[in-house]
Parts: sequence; structure tokens; C-alpha cells
Amino acid sequence: MGDDQLIEETIAFVKETLQGAEGGHDWFHIQRVFRNTIRIARDENVNILVASLGALLHDIADAKFHDGDETVGPKMASAFLASLAVEQDVIDHVVKIIEHISFKNSLEDGPTFTSPELLVVQDADRLDAIGAIGIARTFNYGGFKNRELYNPAIPPNLNMSKEAYKKSTAPTINHFYEKLLLLKDKMNTKTGKALAEERHAFMLSFLEQFYAEWNPIGIKEEA
Repeated sequence: MGDDQLIEETIAFVKETLQGAEGGHDWFHIQRVFRNTIRIARDENVNILVASLGALLHDIADAKFHDGDETVGPKMASAFLASLAVEQDVIDHVVKIIEHISFKNSLEDGPTFTSPELLVVQDADRLDAIGAIGIARTFNYGGFKNRELYNPAIPPNLNMSKEAYKKSTAPTINHFYEKLLLLKDKMNTKTGKALAEERHAFMLSFLEQFYAEWNPIGIKEEA
């Protein structure tokens, strides 16, 4: 099977698998990450097939929708690629990308994996978590989990462990400080860093407007 056909088969598999998914982790999220990956990869020396498959399969079974089980996605991706007789070294690399791409995994110490392909896909995924799209996804997920928009009495937790991050039920605005605003300085590639700058600035502007509308007469918030 040629690379182009493999990509088309993977796209079809992802579309079918993610039917009815939460709006911030659906096929359109995958499509945007895939496109971001292609854009960033133009300026990097990477195996574009591995990067493309990693992007398309990185959220095939996000752990937050599978009772926190981080093994479901890698297993699904591996089984799918094996069914298409993809070379084992490519499968292993794609699985490693899925296992190591998430922000929460950066909150724990220990052995880790890296590759140029992972760095590109990770930047592509992080770009979709910031800017206008990132804001929309954040509030969509907050609504999905029935979380408060904002609560001045609940400050952001800036020193969370991976487990605390996974279990957090904090208001959606807190997520900006606990993750989104941190991503600009965690970008790996030159292109990723450049693209993140504008999106980061937009989020800062949004927060300024949000607080102005939340408290239009400037009353001191009580914790």
C-alpha cells in the first residue's frame, strides 16, 4: 500500500471512530492537527509519513474519555496499522508519539521518548489548544464536564502533578493559567514558536476582555 492510500485509509478510520466525539476532540480537531503538522514539517527534517500518522491517530482514544486509561489509544492505533501491514518500526514510532504527546505527561518526571516527528506533532497539537480555537475548545470541554466558567474563590493551581491535573474539576478560566498560557514557551520548533505567538497574544486579549465584562464596575473580588 502506498503512503497516500495509507493516509486516506487512516483518515477514514479516524472519521468513523470519532463519530459523536466531544467537539474539542472530534475529527475536525484531528484534521486541524494534521494540517498544522504538514505546515510545521515543511521546515523540519522529519519522516512525513510517521508524523502524519501520529497526527491522525494521536487522539483516537483520548484517555479522558476512557476512564483515564492511557493504553487504549496506543493499542487501537497499533492494531489498525498492523491490519494494513504497516512496517513494525513505523507502528512503534507512531505509538510512541501517541504515548508521549500530551501536556499532562510533561508534568511527571522519569524516562521519556523524543523524536523530530514527535516534536512536530506535539507542536501541531499544542497550537490547536491555544488561540481562538483553543478558547472555543476549552469552553466546550468545560461545558461538557459542567464546570463553572470562572470562580474568583478558586485560584489556578500552578504546581499540579500529572494525577492532580487529570482529576481537576476547576473552573474553565483556570485552565488558561494551568495549561494554555504555558504552551507558547513549550513549543519545540521554530515554526511552532512563531505560530504560537499570535495565538498566545489573542488569549491574553480575550482574558482582559473577559475580566472587564465579568466585573464592569471594578468591585474588588472576594476570595
